[in-house]
Amino acid sequence: RRVHGDSSVVPHSIQHFTKFFARTMLSSNSRFTSRLFLQQQHLLGHSNLLLKAATPSALRFVATTTASAPKNDQLSDSSSVQKQKAAAIANAESDAIHFKKDLVKHHHPLAGVGPHGMHDEAVHALPHPIWTDEAVNSVEITHFKPQKIVDRLAYCSVQGIRLMFDVFSGYKFGRIDERGWLNRIVFLETVAGVPGMVGAMVRHLNSLRRMERDYGWIHTLLEEAENERMHLMTAMVLKKPGPIFRFGVLASQGIFLSMFSISYLISPRFAHRFVGYLEEEAVKTYTHLLAEMDKGNLPLFIHTPAPPVSRDYWALPEGATLRDVILAIRADESHHRDVNHTFAGMQRNSPNPFPPGH
Repeated sequence: RRVHGDSSVVPHSIQHFTKFFARTMLSSNSRFTSRLFLQQQHLLGHSNLLLKAATPSALRFVATTTASAPKNDQLSDSSSVQKQKAAAIANAESDAIHFKKDLVKHHHPLAGVGPHGMHDEAVHALPHPIWTDEAVNSVEITHFKPQKIVDRLAYCSVQGIRLMFDVFSGYKFGRIDERGWLNRIVFLETVAGVPGMVGAMVRHLNSLRRMERDYGWIHTLLEEAENERMHLMTAMVLKKPGPIFRFGVLASQGIFLSMFSISYLISPRFAHRFVGYLEEEAVKTYTHLLAEMDKGNLPLFIHTPAPPVSRDYWALPEGATLRDVILAIRADESHHRDVNHTFAGMQRNSPNPFPPGH
């Protein structure tokens, strides 16, 4: 638009704007009016021609209104109920502990080189237990006796799945060699990492949909899923699966993922009890593997050093062997067993009793 030579002449559109602006500012002192005023002030700051054409009286009115505009303190002023809720969240130590920072120092991803000179999965790992020699050697085979029909269904399901897999893999018919053990471990760990991720995903989406807290379960379930994946990464150092094996993993994982997701949506108690019984069988399997190694039936495993990724993840010493890795994996499985049996007996909104890395 053209600027008039006489600055005292106010164009017709400016007069309408000033009247509208005055009516708006004087109509209410609400938060909406203050926000509208800021938007209009921003518009005025970017319209140089409009400021040149405005009259001194209009500018004085804007300055006076700006100085007298009420401050918006409603966002910082909380009601007594809101303060009580905030205090409850701050004092909920059993839940808030899952939001504390990890004490492990994380490296920058561009550095990418772990202490053993490799791009390390363990550098970015979630908090997880670092087992002592006493802890890994004191793992026992335990069993939770089914108490309700849900527990019996979960136990029978695990026993049926194990029977089919033992027959299919040849484990049921006698001793297997190192290759057979690697096939068994790799196949099982590709499936074992599914439940934790499914449980975390379902609870995460429930928290979003219901707009309520999760009480720390998600963190523990994600730790479990990653821990099982690290078991697989250890075995993958020793085995390179072919296309047929990979297709079997793909099919099994797809079926198990679908069935477990449905079961978790229907009955989380059944799902966690199922995983608890599944981990009971995993402890039995790794205990059998250690016994076979100690008997000298698996000489290739006895003299195999621990892979670097395993030494970093479980903080094993430099001279650690594959047996030390198997001991740590068995301790992990016993931990997942106890955690899931505990979750199966808890209510959905109960706080998670397991802190990060426990």
